[in-house]
Amino acid sequence: MTVKLPIYMDHHATTPIDPRVLDAMMPYLTRVFGNAASRSHVFGWEAEAAVDESRRQVAEAMNASPKEIVFTSGATEGDNLAILGAARANRSKGNHVVTGATEHHAVLDSCHELEREGFEVTYLGPDRAGRIEAAQVSDAIEDRTVLVTLMLANNEIGTIHPVAEIGAVCREKGVLFHTDAVQGFGKIPFDLEAMNVDLASVSAHKLYGPKGIGALYVRARRPRVRLEPILHGGGHERGLRSGTLNVPGIVGLGKAVEISMAEREEEARRLRRLRRRLFDAIIAEVPDVSLNGPELPSIEADGSLVPGSEDRRLPGNLNLSFAGVEGEALLLGLKDIAVSSGSACTSASLQPSHVLKAIGVPDDLAHASIRFGLGRPNTAEEVDFTIGAVAATVRRLRELMPVSGA
Repeated sequence: MTVKLPIYMDHHATTPIDPRVLDAMMPYLTRVFGNAASRSHVFGWEAEAAVDESRRQVAEAMNASPKEIVFTSGATEGDNLAILGAARANRSKGNHVVTGATEHHAVLDSCHELEREGFEVTYLGPDRAGRIEAAQVSDAIEDRTVLVTLMLANNEIGTIHPVAEIGAVCREKGVLFHTDAVQGFGKIPFDLEAMNVDLASVSAHKLYGPKGIGALYVRARRPRVRLEPILHGGGHERGLRSGTLNVPGIVGLGKAVEISMAEREEEARRLRRLRRRLFDAIIAEVPDVSLNGPELPSIEADGSLVPGSEDRRLPGNLNLSFAGVEGEALLLGLKDIAVSSGSACTSASLQPSHVLKAIGVPDDLAHASIRFGLGRPNTAEEVDFTIGAVAATVRRLRELMPVSGA
């Protein structure tokens, strides 16, 4: 089978729109163009009905009520609204927030903004696998703590946090719990009631849906969560998020969620098989490669977990460091494969990933890291092509830039 180039393996960054999602959106990009807030004619009624159906789809997927779903422009806005909105609305109760050092910048920068407003933030350090345990959260909570915000799964190393245990601690101590569920939602089980989550941010473009649309779950009872809005205007979305609703995007989000839930378990097994194939071959062909994040689980031939084995990493995630190779040079060498480096490039300097740094990866290896994000379109043939390309490119770079120990 001929492999079509280039190959996309950066599904943690974004995903292509599933054709089934696009088909669902098309009527709302053309003939059904009404404003969902226009309730005096059929154009608005049709749009409102589509929004209601998508709200139901999203809510059902996370065991919530449709009235608890607030549509946003994406996870960044959702994280900001949850963190800033909850902290500001509860400031009379305290000024302390707990989060993790490996969170996405949408969470970290929201917390930094709270610090500028006089809040105190505790940044919990993970273990070497990137995991933060419930006991750490319990120890960090104080009488003045108003919010804990910790992600469901990490976007760089795929680490899945014990969200249910963390939620139980927060509920017992009467502290609101927000989770950035962007990377995990639709890929691993996520039940808001079972996990005692009060606020959760999700985004369509990580689920083979369109960019520019997301949702924030806001618990309505036991406890009822109150937020201070960060956008002001027409009072849309129960006054929490003003702005004309993006009806085509909302329809796309709902359909993407529906598909992801229907295919989640089968897709997780398939991605575990591809990930194991990729990892085993690279380790066999390339010396001095280290795995960043949780160990890979033991799997059966069909990709299901061996009894007693737990997958603490997103099924499609693999983050590797190649000693003696600069990550950016490796990216350039893999010109036919879209992957990402573990280092974040700025105009002034090249800084190692804050996630890899937090789990204790040395700077030289952090700069030599590559994140493979396997997804729905990837095939075994693409994985095999990638294995060969990585092995050849690493060998060539090491010959050009010999480093002691590499």
